[in-house]
Amino acid sequence: MGMKDQFQDKAQRMQEQAKQRGQQGREQGHEQGHERGRPDQQRGQQGRERMRDEETERLRQEEQDRFDQDYDV
Repeated sequence: MGMKDQFQDKAQRMQEQAKQRGQQGREQGHEQGHERGRPDQQRGQQGRERMRDEETERLRQEEQDRFDQDYDV
């Protein structure tokens, strides 16, 4: 095998490796995109839970106020 053939083989191997790395990078980027969405979903769920807690507290407070008014009279 001549030097020219060796360089061509090495160049082809490097190109194939670059393609594989590029494909792996795209796949990992795609997976990370899905993972990035998860915290947003978690924040949304936490926000809904906080709103429910606030609503529950507001209703409890209103009930307590009505109770207090009934017995203040």
